[in-house]
Amino acid sequence: MIAPPPTKSSLVTLCLARIAAALAGLSLLTSAALAGGYERVRLPSYDGDLDAVLYRPKGPGPFPAVVALHGCGGLFRENGKLSLRHSDWGERLAAEGYVVLMPDSYGSRRLGSQCGVKELTVRASRERVADAAAARYWLQSRRDVLADQVSLLGWSGGGSSVLAAIRTDRRPADERPDFTRAIAFYPGCRTQSDSASFMARLPVMILMGDADDWTPAGPCDFLAKAARRRGETVDLVVYPGALHDFDHPRLEVKERSDIAFSATGTGKAMVGTHPAAREDAIRRVKTFLKGS
Repeated sequence: MIAPPPTKSSLVTLCLARIAAALAGLSLLTSAALAGGYERVRLPSYDGDLDAVLYRPKGPGPFPAVVALHGCGGLFRENGKLSLRHSDWGERLAAEGYVVLMPDSYGSRRLGSQCGVKELTVRASRERVADAAAARYWLQSRRDVLADQVSLLGWSGGGSSVLAAIRTDRRPADERPDFTRAIAFYPGCRTQSDSASFMARLPVMILMGDADDWTPAGPCDFLAKAARRRGETVDLVVYPGALHDFDHPRLEVKERSDIAFSATGTGKAMVGTHPAAREDAIRRVKTFLKGS
């Protein structure tokens, strides 16, 4: 008899059980050598260890923390270096006093960029939600992290995972504190906006460009308005003229033609930095994470 595939909740439960078992025999502050201002660490997940990048403020802490989820391109560049967007945000948030953990959902499973892949094996609403739960649990097991002050942030596909992870029907299966708040940069909102069961259980801020032709703002606008009518705290910020990847430190405006799904259906989309939107988003993220 063939066993049924694991459900969303069973993935998370299996993940947390494995983390608890692994942590029982490990120092809570185990880490790899410093490299470029961050540490390379490994944390247990449901299907094996996850490689991750850890940024940490100076001092003993304890500190609030952020779990940050990469987009479809992954965490590292082809040369093995941490991508510029992730290093920029990691350093920036650490300077603001946050421990920042970035799990590598693709590289840990020996996968490269998934931007052009239509049949994903590591999905935004399943495996990556489990990875986010694993990252939260691992952080909350550290003495230098405030367990009740862990937020969730993601870009593009990682932003889609943020929206899936904060649904009321995806509450943590463990007894640890939940994420406190969430931020999604240019997520794909269509799946969640089309779902009758989407309800946000914690405050979320969505940041998008109105010129984004990869993950357009329309479905996110529909989702945010419907959520606010139900009394949920879902804020949407749409930047005029901004494209996908608008918060990148320095990405020349260009067309990408290696995309599995785009708003136009052509597999093409424009990306690039929008300095004004980037500056405003940085300010908003800092304010939002502080709960003000």
